Amino acid sequence: MNKRTFESLVILLGAAFTIAFSIIVMPPLIESGDIIGAFAAGFVNPYASGYSLDTIITGLILITWIIYERSTHHVRGGWVAIILCFVPGIAVAFAYYLILRARQPEATV
Repeated sequence: MNKRTFESLVILLGAAFTIAFSIIVMPPLIESGDIIGAFAAGFVNPYASGYSLDTIITGLILITWIIYERSTHHVRGGWVAIILCFVPGIAVAFAYYLILRARQPEATV
């Protein structure tokens, strides 16, 4: 796979998640206005809890990686991915950071 195909697929998947999130999550969240309840709904049963915990830990690992590379590889712009971890989510943050890294080959130790 070449770099252009890689970036296109990552952007497409990040956009697909954003659209799905906007369609599935945002209407009930706007209607209820209960952000805490929306978060808690991710833990309504053992299966949802497992997926939610996986996503939360993945986000923390991504944030750790971003902070590490900021100091060791001088990667700039990673802070945007940290914000994206919270809105709209990890999928978009990870897609953004992968493309950011792919476009900064000069980032070195």
